[in-house]
Amino acid sequence: MVMAWNREIRLDRRDLIAGGLAASAAALATAAAPAARAAEPAPTTVVPPDIMKGVEAWSGSLAVQAATYAAPMVAMYLLRDATCFKPGAKAKPNAIWRIENIATPEIAAQSGYVTPNVNVVYGFGFMDLAAEPIILSAPDSRGRYYMIEVCDMWTNAFAYPAGGPSGYAGGTFALVGPGWKGQLPPDVTRIDCPTRWIELQPRVFVKDQADLAGAEAVLSAITVKGLAERRGGPAPAPADYRYEAPKIAPNVASSQLLFDDPLQFWSIFTATMNENPPPAAEVEAVLPMFKYLGIELGKPWKPEAVNPAVLAEMKQAAAGVGKLMAANVAIRDSLQGGWAIPPGNVGMPGADYLTRAIIAVVGLTANTVEQAIYYNGLLDSEGAPLTGAKRYTATFSQPMTYIEPVPPGFWSLTMYDNVTKLTVTNPIDRYSLGASDPIKRDADGSFTLYIQRESPGADKESNWLPAPAGPFYLILRNYAPAPAAVKAIASGVAFKGPPSLVPVG
Repeated sequence: MVMAWNREIRLDRRDLIAGGLAASAAALATAAAPAARAAEPAPTTVVPPDIMKGVEAWSGSLAVQAATYAAPMVAMYLLRDATCFKPGAKAKPNAIWRIENIATPEIAAQSGYVTPNVNVVYGFGFMDLAAEPIILSAPDSRGRYYMIEVCDMWTNAFAYPAGGPSGYAGGTFALVGPGWKGQLPPDVTRIDCPTRWIELQPRVFVKDQADLAGAEAVLSAITVKGLAERRGGPAPAPADYRYEAPKIAPNVASSQLLFDDPLQFWSIFTATMNENPPPAAEVEAVLPMFKYLGIELGKPWKPEAVNPAVLAEMKQAAAGVGKLMAANVAIRDSLQGGWAIPPGNVGMPGADYLTRAIIAVVGLTANTVEQAIYYNGLLDSEGAPLTGAKRYTATFSQPMTYIEPVPPGFWSLTMYDNVTKLTVTNPIDRYSLGASDPIKRDADGSFTLYIQRESPGADKESNWLPAPAGPFYLILRNYAPAPAAVKAIASGVAFKGPPSLVPVG
């Protein structure tokens, strides 16, 4: 069906209603036309411009909502690709890649992990639970802070075998995929996983380079093996993975979703969703809307079967979803003194798809607030975006509930380039300041940090957090936060947050 613009058609009210419905139906019917008809001469349907504008407006709105829904899964696909499949990948499926050093800008760029925490050593591992459960062993850290976050392919942090309220004594756990019916050894704790693929992300606290060996020992003791291997039997035959190779912008975190061809966003999303379906409630209530975009559970996405006008809107939505989600932090969070105070559903947002997508773009695999609270520093005290063209001070004074942890938890403030979303190269190799640093404090425990591109002077350098030349943002993290902070965040009750950044020149 070929649609033609006709600016000279004049219709009365009755014709407009009847003709509008017919024209709209004709415009949308293109998406469902069998491919075999492509060789036939295509009849022309005249679609009035106002009707066509309505189709474009509605399909554009739907495409934005679909991109919001899809972005977390696409971000996880890209992280899995970087970890497991692309040339130079770090760990095969069902193995853990251990980043046995702090996340310098170079290391973070290699991992494809946005907004990394430099006060932990990380592990990344994608587990394929299709064939059998994976057995996870976690150590007793003997007082060192660590956690193991388990995320599904929709980025929900649905389990924590270790860390925060789960403790640090470790244990043995069976990660069980959907539909598995076998028997588990009696000495393991079962964790039912909502998707075939899941991601394990251990984080182990490290004070500095001198402390690295101790952190690495805990990280190395976090291990995985298949159930068959655990029992001493033969492993299942290796899977033949034939996933689409993503083509994305280089030198930018993959979760920014900057595809060379934005339409690849949709093919990747649909294929990944088919392998890792959403909850049944979403299959019934959400997915039917997306059929107008050619997206249906269990079927491949075929761009040639989508109405060209709709396809154009889908391309535009996919191209801009990363930037759009970053901008909407201001809608999702409450803003206090230039800091975005997160809602209580971070990590497990349920049907709050906006929060889920924002987190995927600006802080992929963020934890639940019971495990960690993240405050995003976006603006200065005058409401202007943060930039290395200015110098700032931030004075932390009592009470500081917002950064109070439950031992062995900790807090830290980290600097990120607002273009790459990675840590910032600087002359003193300092990417954060926090509880483990020798910050100069006043007698009452208060302290002032100097946030700027160049050194504030030798007497203040202990409290200096270097900034890039251009735009930046900060993340203040509290790992294993005190119950008072968790309660305030989860209930939405206002509380005193981090201090504003005050421009000083």
